[in-house]
Amino acid sequence: MLISKRKLILFQQPSFSDEIYNELLAHDWDVYLAKNFQQASDLVDKHKFMVGLCLIDEACPSTHCLIGKKCLVNNCINTQQLTQLHRLFNVQSQINWVMGLPKECTQKMAPDFADIKPLAEYCHDYITFPVDIGRLLVSLNHAYGMNDTRADSQETIDDYPSTFGIIGNSPPMQNLFSLLKKVAKEDCSVLIEGETGTGKELIANAIHNHSKRSKNPFVAINCGAFPKDLIQAELFGYEKGAFTGAQQRRIGKIESAQGGTLFLDEIGDLPYEQQVNLLRFLEDRTITRIGGVEKIAIDARVIAATHVDLKEAVKRKEFREDLYYRLRVLQMATPPLRAREDDIELLAWYFFNKFSQNQTYQAKGFHADTLYLLQHYEWPGNVRELMNCIRSALVMSENRLLKPVDLGIDRRSKIRMLQTLDEARTLADRESIITSLRHANNNVSRAAETLGISRVSLYRLMDKYSINA
Repeated sequence: MLISKRKLILFQQPSFSDEIYNELLAHDWDVYLAKNFQQASDLVDKHKFMVGLCLIDEACPSTHCLIGKKCLVNNCINTQQLTQLHRLFNVQSQINWVMGLPKECTQKMAPDFADIKPLAEYCHDYITFPVDIGRLLVSLNHAYGMNDTRADSQETIDDYPSTFGIIGNSPPMQNLFSLLKKVAKEDCSVLIEGETGTGKELIANAIHNHSKRSKNPFVAINCGAFPKDLIQAELFGYEKGAFTGAQQRRIGKIESAQGGTLFLDEIGDLPYEQQVNLLRFLEDRTITRIGGVEKIAIDARVIAATHVDLKEAVKRKEFREDLYYRLRVLQMATPPLRAREDDIELLAWYFFNKFSQNQTYQAKGFHADTLYLLQHYEWPGNVRELMNCIRSALVMSENRLLKPVDLGIDRRSKIRMLQTLDEARTLADRESIITSLRHANNNVSRAAETLGISRVSLYRLMDKYSINA
C-alpha cells in the first residue's frame, strides 16, 4: 500500500549538515529545505504545511540570545532576526513548529516557553542538540497528527462522530447508547438520573426522536425554575378568570405535549405539595385546568430527569414514593464527565471547532499541557462546564494554542499539574505511542511504521514509558 508523504518545512541555518534532512527523507517525509529566512518565507507562501522544523545554530551560547537580553552583544540572533522568526511563524499560523535548540539555550527557559514569545505562541515542542532522531520523529509525528486531526474536524464539524446525535465513544457512553436504543422502542415512563451538566435533556430528546412519537411535540419544563404557586399553572394550564391576571385560557405543558413527549427536567425540585397533582395525571392520564371542571384526556409519554438521589429524597419524605415508582418504569443514568476520560479531548475539540466556525479567534488549538489539564480536572459541572470553559477560553485567549491559564478553572482541584516541560514531553510521547498501538491493534511493527521509527526504537520507548502491547 502506497502511503503519501507528509509535507514538512525544514528551516536550518547554513552551519548545519544535511544529516537531519536526509534522515527525514528516509522516514517518508516530503521535506522542503530552507537555509535562510527568505527561502523559508517563500516556501511557506507557496505550500501548505502542517508541521515545520526550525533548527537554531548550535553555536548559540545562551538562552539570552533568544530572549533578547544579550542578542546584540553575542551576535547570535539579533532583534531583527527574532522579528523575522516571529514573522515566519505567523505566515501560516496553523503550522505546528518543532524547535531545535542547543541544550544550554533551554536550561533557563520557563517550562511553557513563556520567556520566548515566538516559541510560546507557535511551537508544539522543542528538541535539543545533539538530535535524538527517534525523539525528533516522535515529536514531528505527534505535531502532524494533532494538526491533521484538527484540520479534519474543522472540515467535518457537522459530521462529528456521534450516536443519537450525542458525542461520545467511551465505554460508559456506548453502554448508555445501547440502553437508549432499547428504551426508545418502548412507550412508558423513563427516569433519567445524573449529575448536572451530563446531558440528561439530550438523552430525553434522543429517546423522543427515535420513538414512534418523534413526529409529535417534545415539550420540556424545568420543575425547579418556577415558584411553587406557579408550577401548577405551567403544568396544567388555566381557564380565563381562574385567578387574578388570568385574562384568557392558557394551555399547560402537559396538554401541549399531546401525542408526543413531556420532559420534566429536575423533577426532584418539584414542590412536595404539587407532586400529588402530577401523580394523579400519571395514574389516570387526564388533567383539569385550573379553574376548569372538564377532564381532558392526555396521550403523552413522560420522561423525567433529576440530579437529586430520589431514593434518598423518598427516605427523607421530600419526594413521594408512589410518584417515584410511577416515573421510574424505565431507568437510565448519565455518566459524569470524569468517568468518560476517553471523551474529554474529543468533546474539547468538538466545542473548539463548533465555536470557531465563522470566527477569527487567535487560538488555533490546544497546548499539550492544556489537554493534560482537561483530562485530569474533575469537571464538577460536567459537559456543560467543559463547553463553557472552551467558549470562554476562545474568546479571551490571545495565545495561538490555548494554555491552562486560559481555561479559568480552579487549579486547586484534585489534579497534578505539569511541573516541567520534560513531563509534558513524556506524556506526549506516551500518548502518541499508545494511540499508534491502538490504531495498529497492538501490532508493534505497524505502530512503529506509523510513528516513523524502527521497531527496536519503539520497543525501547515502550520499555521506557512502561507501555505493554
